[in-house]
Amino acid sequence: MKKHETFLYSAVGLAALFIILVAFNYLASSAAVRADLTDGKLYTLSDGTRKILQKLDGPVKLRLYVSQSDNAIPVQLRSFAQRVEDLVREFKAVAGPNLIIERYNPKPDSDEEDAAQLDGVEPQTLFTGEQFYLGLSVSRLDRKQALSNISQQRERLLEYDLIRAIARVANAERPTIGVMSAIPIMGEPMNMMTRQPSEPWVLANELKRDFNVKVVPMSTEVIDKDINVLLVIQPRDIMESAEYALDQFVLRGGKLIAFVDPYMFFDQQPNPMMPNMPGQPGSSTLPRLFKAWGINMDPGKVIADVTYASGAGQRYTPTVITLNKTALSRDDVATSQIDTLLLAFSGVFDASKPAEGLKVTDLARTSPNSMLVDNIVASVSGDAAMKGFTPDNKAKPLAMRLSGKFKTAFPEGKPAPFNPDKDKKPVEAGPQLKEGAAENSIVLVADADMLADGAAVEVQTILGQRVVVPSNGNLALVQGMIEQLASGDDLMSLRSRASSFRPLTVVREMEANAQKQYFGKIKELEDELQQTTEKMQKLQRQSGGTKTAQIMSPEQQAELERFKKRVIETRQVLKDLRKTLRQDAEALQFWTKVMNIALMPLLVAIFGLGYALVRRRRTAAGAAA
Repeated sequence: MKKHETFLYSAVGLAALFIILVAFNYLASSAAVRADLTDGKLYTLSDGTRKILQKLDGPVKLRLYVSQSDNAIPVQLRSFAQRVEDLVREFKAVAGPNLIIERYNPKPDSDEEDAAQLDGVEPQTLFTGEQFYLGLSVSRLDRKQALSNISQQRERLLEYDLIRAIARVANAERPTIGVMSAIPIMGEPMNMMTRQPSEPWVLANELKRDFNVKVVPMSTEVIDKDINVLLVIQPRDIMESAEYALDQFVLRGGKLIAFVDPYMFFDQQPNPMMPNMPGQPGSSTLPRLFKAWGINMDPGKVIADVTYASGAGQRYTPTVITLNKTALSRDDVATSQIDTLLLAFSGVFDASKPAEGLKVTDLARTSPNSMLVDNIVASVSGDAAMKGFTPDNKAKPLAMRLSGKFKTAFPEGKPAPFNPDKDKKPVEAGPQLKEGAAENSIVLVADADMLADGAAVEVQTILGQRVVVPSNGNLALVQGMIEQLASGDDLMSLRSRASSFRPLTVVREMEANAQKQYFGKIKELEDELQQTTEKMQKLQRQSGGTKTAQIMSPEQQAELERFKKRVIETRQVLKDLRKTLRQDAEALQFWTKVMNIALMPLLVAIFGLGYALVRRRRTAAGAAA
């Protein structure tokens, strides 16, 4: 009888527990209480995204195309496709009925596949030859934006790509941007130096395709109010009246992107004293604005970086640098997906003491193995470029974002025109702004050569057609900056979403430290060579000067032998340094993989064994009692 009662109580208890669990799940689902415990907040929308979705004033349709067949989509991409769907559902939860989600499985030769191709979604082909779909289109009325194939490599920009497409179709007007430059990037009918017309830069054509572009002259005294983003490139010999216009533009909330350059190779300026000699590279800066913002850039020096230097042998040029991902910010939308940048004879910024209320965010930096060199030796290459090279072991900003509440650089008022024209009607600029009404953001880059066709693209002729092929991420960088700033503060505030891939940053730091030691040993060897040469010359003078120049004294021979021995020892030290670095890096990677793969199963096994042992002891103690 007791046995039946125990069974009955257990069955009733299980049934009650089941009912409680079902009720709890139902109530929890209606309450929609959620917590994002991931490192980097993978499933938390940015504030800018929420604002854009909440501002939708009409229905926006999002069609998501995801292949569902197990054979169609690779295993490694299924989890990524699931994250895409999760993010879309997050958008829907915020936007409500104004965002309509339609999900399709484009099977081969189906109506869904035809719809995907009509929406601009293209299949992705695997190395096995199989195809699968992972893309979407966003539409409203007659406006449509498509992400033809969503790549896992752009996972950090997934939220940005989706919300940008929604923002584009929600706004019917194309942004208006201004272009201000002392060089003819928009083209000109007649070049004064070549006596030939010049074509617009590729950058200019790309901007005209995506934006309404207005040319702002270098002599301007006021920026048109319909310009939201102003791109300034090589403002050589800028006048104070034009700087004042830029100052007021920023204070009223305009977005400024300035490419200045201490040594612009593609801006050759003729020498009026020697008209037949080759021109000299131009130099540009924004002196009054930089001083007011607490920013400094030496117009007489360029950066030399041996880590990112270009060329080899006699073409080795440390002042022409190729930056990779390690030099670019992974947390900013504009730079997080750029692979390489080519900067020629770039300057650097000193932003150690920004003006009160301003915050500096580095977008691109040099390596610690860099130093500033004079413009006069900027184009020196080969062994001569490394003579006297002494890195200062400090990474320096090449590009930065300056944000906060700006104050005027002209507290005394608008400057008088440099060459006033009495017959010219004065420009009505309105009352002077002393301080920005709200926080703003601008971007500064210490190189302008990177935007020229010769540094950014390769132009090829294929079957009589002119084909432009980007040779690096230079144009993608400036286009991303303009697009980000032109899309408004909400889209500009988006952070770069964290990626599921976590690089071994400790290994990179180890490599950088080893590289410092490596160059330090080389510097010691060069100093010792210089000292040995001076000693040998001193011994030669003491032994008779030029008469015995061809015969070394015993002291000279001993000094030379000592130096040769020192060279062999130093080479062995460098070899051991590289070997130790490789072994340490491999060991760190191995143990990191072991911890990631085996740690959790090991902890579960230990917990299970411990629990079983404790339970066994309790059972034995109960039986004994």
